[in-house]
Amino acid sequence: MSQPPARRTVLRGAALVGAAGFGVAACSTGGANEASAVPTAPVDLGTEADVPVGGAKLYREDRLVVSQPAKGEFKCFSAKCTHAGCVLTEVEKEEGHCPCHGSRFDVTTGKVLQGPATEPLPEVPVKAKGGKLIAG
Repeated sequence: MSQPPARRTVLRGAALVGAAGFGVAACSTGGANEASAVPTAPVDLGTEADVPVGGAKLYREDRLVVSQPAKGEFKCFSAKCTHAGCVLTEVEKEEGHCPCHGSRFDVTTGKVLQGPATEPLPEVPVKAKGGKLIAG
């Protein structure tokens, strides 16, 4: 006749299952409660001059990144990593960095430069109007 597991063993197992579930949730690709990667309404990003020619600017609060590959030419992408939904934390020249798992993106094309992300950043329409940038 076998003995039932000790209370301590049962509690330890429950804690491990809970921790594993938390890890899966932290790496999830999003759910209904998460904000969309692409704005659903126009977003005023400020002046065109804020985005350097040949560089990019991260609008972290708006979860957008805008580059200006050539004078007067703007490209906008979601700054939300396509791997786990973290928002990029920095942009160096034309490369956006995700803090969660190290993915890197070309912010002039949205393409993945380094995984674990496999999907490019979603493009967001952007236009310059009266010296201001409007995304969405």
